[in-house]
Amino acid sequence: MSVFLPGPVTVRTPSSSANLGPGYDTLGLGLGLYDDVTAEVVGDEGLTVTVEGVGAEDVPRDESHLVVRSLRAVFDTLGLDQPGLHVHCVNRIPHARGLGSSSAAIVGGITAARALLTAPGTVAPLGEARFDDAAALRLATRLEGHPDNVAAALLGGLTIAWMDEGEARAVRLDVETQVVAFVPQEAVSTEVARGLIPAHVPHADAARNAGRAALLVAALDGRPELLFDATEDRLHQAYRAPAMPDSYALVESLRGDGVPAIVSGAGPTVLAFATDSFDVGPLVGRAPDGWAVLPLAVDPAGARRI
Repeated sequence: MSVFLPGPVTVRTPSSSANLGPGYDTLGLGLGLYDDVTAEVVGDEGLTVTVEGVGAEDVPRDESHLVVRSLRAVFDTLGLDQPGLHVHCVNRIPHARGLGSSSAAIVGGITAARALLTAPGTVAPLGEARFDDAAALRLATRLEGHPDNVAAALLGGLTIAWMDEGEARAVRLDVETQVVAFVPQEAVSTEVARGLIPAHVPHADAARNAGRAALLVAALDGRPELLFDATEDRLHQAYRAPAMPDSYALVESLRGDGVPAIVSGAGPTVLAFATDSFDVGPLVGRAPDGWAVLPLAVDPAGARRI
């Protein structure tokens, strides 16, 4: 008997911002810009992939597609035979801009696989019982390489992720804040951005960042007046400036005016937080020419079936 649900399932996965300034490779925030994946089991073999939206001209249509790889990784982990699949992706998250597009693809594939799973002789979705959030986070981290973005995409809200003896773990907090994402046209690869960070940093900078990261959790958990101090970073943003000089200049300009602004993830997107001292609206005019401006709320739920 089949272990897969008949008919297609559709899941929605949020974008995410990692680091949030001082929380390097640890803090993540699920954001209200979404990619959708529709998946259907069609027979015992074969694959068709269709894509619309962002990157539709560039992404592969074969087994190397990240959503497909993630779907099949769930089935492999559970020891299931690989079925034929039809996968349709609707992409809205900009690629290689620091908004977690690869994490959304990975988590979207995992969530679609879970949504397809049932038990022999039933038509009830049982994927979360067979492959829970802890298993999903472990697999997503293995595929992505680090847990910060995938935790935020999977769980939504504010996430604190860490590695414990090689296993990814995360907790989430419900937070309410608004941000403005300033998205440039040019991409910057995560590998290039990571390659600019030195192997060693001054102890004082590391200690200062640890304090700011702890403060940021408190700031996002109902103390917005602390956001400016809490988003200060000395571990990665300045080192990455040569790869994204316009982004770093925008962060410095906004912070010079008291706006809690950061580089989102590995960049080059810049994220500015709304606080009680200013509204989102005035931030829109701060974008350099040609940059997209995206006012976003925090995603409250993470990846889910729709």
